[in-house]
Amino acid sequence: MIKRAALIGLGTMGPGIAARLARGGLDVAAYDVAPAAIEKATAMLGIAGGVLDRLGIEAPSAGGGTVRFADSLADAVEGAELVIENVPENIDIKAATYRAIDPLVGPSVIVASDTSGIPITKLQAHISHPERMVGMHWSNPPHIVPMIEVIGGEKTAPETVAAIRDLIRSIGLLPVVVKKDVPGFVENRVLYALLREAVDLVERGVIEPEDLDTCVSWGIGYKIAVIGPMALLDMAGLDIYQSVSSFLNADLCDRGDVAPMVASKASGAKFGMKSGEGIFSYTPERTLALQGERARKLVAIRRILEDRE
Repeated sequence: MIKRAALIGLGTMGPGIAARLARGGLDVAAYDVAPAAIEKATAMLGIAGGVLDRLGIEAPSAGGGTVRFADSLADAVEGAELVIENVPENIDIKAATYRAIDPLVGPSVIVASDTSGIPITKLQAHISHPERMVGMHWSNPPHIVPMIEVIGGEKTAPETVAAIRDLIRSIGLLPVVVKKDVPGFVENRVLYALLREAVDLVERGVIEPEDLDTCVSWGIGYKIAVIGPMALLDMAGLDIYQSVSSFLNADLCDRGDVAPMVASKASGAKFGMKSGEGIFSYTPERTLALQGERARKLVAIRRILEDRE
């Protein structure tokens, strides 16, 4: 079983990934080219650890692992059995990262990408021994959400997929093996279908953003946390779905580009929480309060879903 991992690129999700792997018993060496990212991650590790404590996630009987911040890429990957790439969602940046990793690791070292949706087949074209490359897509926040997608590309060996699936399961998380390497995999394809319709409804003036969030969170979101979409079809009845979809599907948003509302805000550097304004406006104090409130609620919901409350 894998015991030593390298995490390349910290960003938003890196600290949570590192904390959860370490709590599962792995020794993690983390590296980022930006000193500010390492400084931020150092502070976030303690917060993530506190959340894991509240979730009641204990280290294995043999003891928890460690997290250290490496001084270089070579230092991070030395002795690693698994390298997790978590750099920005840009295929050129990822390809350059793989080229840098390649001469530093042996052919048996698994290289996993936390890409949100770039096909693994495209990524593994930039590394030698593509059979050892696999998708390992965590959900944000990664130390709270237990589901991880596992995706093999056209040249990924079945043994590589199995090794990552078994690792995820061994540390108490939920691996979902995606059978075909499609863009966006499964989670983000479903999410972005929902977001496309939501943005379209707001953009057309059908509903205000706050009311849409209420409708989704306390309507379908409330149910889907307990009853997945396929089970929901059976609960509602396939005859009902057939009847409604026969007229509704033709009216749903099917645009293939980015909605103007989103494009205009992004071009104006209104990215959301990270910039202080997006769909809504945020002060630093409000952002901090929302992050704490949402983490607390996600922890509570997970404990309920796991029948621990």
